[in-house]
Amino acid sequence: MAAPLFAPSVCVGAVLHERTQPAHNRFTYPLATLRIPLSAMEGLRVPLLGIDRPNVFSVRTRDHGARDGSPLLPWMRGLLAQYGMAGIDGEIVLQTMPRMFGFLFNPVSFWFCHDRSGALRAVLAEVSNTFGEHHNYLVAHPDRRPILAGDELTACKVFHVSPFFPVRGEYRFRFARQGTVVTTVIDYWEDGRCQLATHLSGREQPLTGGALLHWLARLPLMTFGVVARIHWQALRLAIKRVPFFRKPHPPTEEISS
Repeated sequence: MAAPLFAPSVCVGAVLHERTQPAHNRFTYPLATLRIPLSAMEGLRVPLLGIDRPNVFSVRTRDHGARDGSPLLPWMRGLLAQYGMAGIDGEIVLQTMPRMFGFLFNPVSFWFCHDRSGALRAVLAEVSNTFGEHHNYLVAHPDRRPILAGDELTACKVFHVSPFFPVRGEYRFRFARQGTVVTTVIDYWEDGRCQLATHLSGREQPLTGGALLHWLARLPLMTFGVVARIHWQALRLAIKRVPFFRKPHPPTEEISS
């Protein structure tokens, strides 16, 4: 059963990472995320899911946006206005991993910002590293035209994520939706080459207690597994003698576009 375009949903799929330089390293892991329209967040009532309260799955406003527990929708509206995008005044959908049993490490969440006709106009990529730091990349076409499948949007890399990549080069984003399948591609380019390709894809279904129960049965320790897998892949890269880069100071600005 498909979820309507702007209905709360569960997106079940996988994430693929493939490094090409200086050593090849590829892996795919199962992944599930929530897609929640911000206009529906405060009133959302689903078994097993808590919004700013404990439950098996939980979404806390202090994990996103201003990270002070304040409502997310006004924060994102203010951010769009600050960057000259006040006209993007349709639904905003947050795609994120929830906390599971209170634990979360979320490498990246996406805020999909639409106009009133439902067209995608801007995306905020909210990135976290294992040092407890965060940075937001806001991407849109310069003329604010709709973002279509296959369109490539770029952002200069300014934030340290992996010690096996320097803080330079750029990210190239692509976003697509075909039926119930939602796909995000992030390619990291440096020195004229794609150094790392990341592909997140999943199939949407309505956000219900049954969908969350199925998620729990299939991926009961998903959020714990994210951290374990990051360190396992780091060990593999170290064994392959991939160069190590010391962590620089984080950028002074929390948002780049």
